[in-house]
Amino acid sequence: MTAPEYDVLVLGEVLVEIHAGTALREAADGTAARISYSGDALNAAAAAAAAGARTALLTVVGDDELSVPLLSRAADLGVDVAHVRRAPRPNGAYLLSADPDGDREFVYWRTRSAASTLSPAHVEDWLPLLTGCRALITSGVTGALSPTSRAAVPAAARAVHAAGGLVTYDPNHRPRLTGRAEARSLLAEVAPLTGLLKTSCPADALALVDTADPPTAAARYRALGARTVAVTAGPDRLLLDDGTRAAYHPVPVDPAPVDTTGAGDCFTGTTTARLALGDPLARAVAYGVAAASLSVAGRGGTGRVPSFTETAALAARVAQDTAQPL
Repeated sequence: MTAPEYDVLVLGEVLVEIHAGTALREAADGTAARISYSGDALNAAAAAAAAGARTALLTVVGDDELSVPLLSRAADLGVDVAHVRRAPRPNGAYLLSADPDGDREFVYWRTRSAASTLSPAHVEDWLPLLTGCRALITSGVTGALSPTSRAAVPAAARAVHAAGGLVTYDPNHRPRLTGRAEARSLLAEVAPLTGLLKTSCPADALALVDTADPPTAAARYRALGARTVAVTAGPDRLLLDDGTRAAYHPVPVDPAPVDTTGAGDCFTGTTTARLALGDPLARAVAYGVAAASLSVAGRGGTGRVPSFTETAALAARVAQDTAQPL
């Protein structure tokens, strides 16, 4: 049997990240800012690559000058960008302000972005990759970018699921981007194809399954068809429900966090990568929470992508301290 070309494919959006040096309401003329590159797809892809998976990004970037450093950054993070498509549109961007306490403010520019042109036609072009990979990561953000991207997400998920691959889905509901009805509709379509659904509570859970209780949220996502559900419930709690039991897993907390942006994506990318590489679920999740904890020491979505050596060492320490098997 021919080995798959990629362990993990990530379908979604890459964004130019502009990190303000102050709270956005205080951003006066001359406020310093820092440019980097992020977006949930790039964050997850970078984490998957760092966790040891052969990873490629499936997205559309623009024809502006920023596409060059954007793709260069992705490649530097170990992500294959050979299959990225181009469109005569600008790249999406967002302005971010964050503090170590986790308070974050965002302003996005996405309308008619290059990534919003993602469509089922792209999925058709990528079909040999999708049917040959071990895992796909995609999100509700991707599906909310445009009507064509809405159609692309389930098309890609169906292709991977039908070929026997793992589909990881993060609903990642953004009220400024899409309404609850639209997000619930996409969730209902993708959940039955999903091997791992990662979600937040209360944010996603209240909007999508009408509860602020993590075990109830996990049960409701599973009732929609998701095989396994991971619910992040604050910086120090993660509930895992695999259908046999629902239990909280130990989560290490960084003593000096800088920015939590992208931590959930880091968890998703790391966990999916380790599942694709053959780790059992509990171990993959332990690596995922360790990587996410380490990631908050950096600024921005890809400011701190821990190596797998660091991730494995932290996961081992947590397992020892809590008498949990790894």
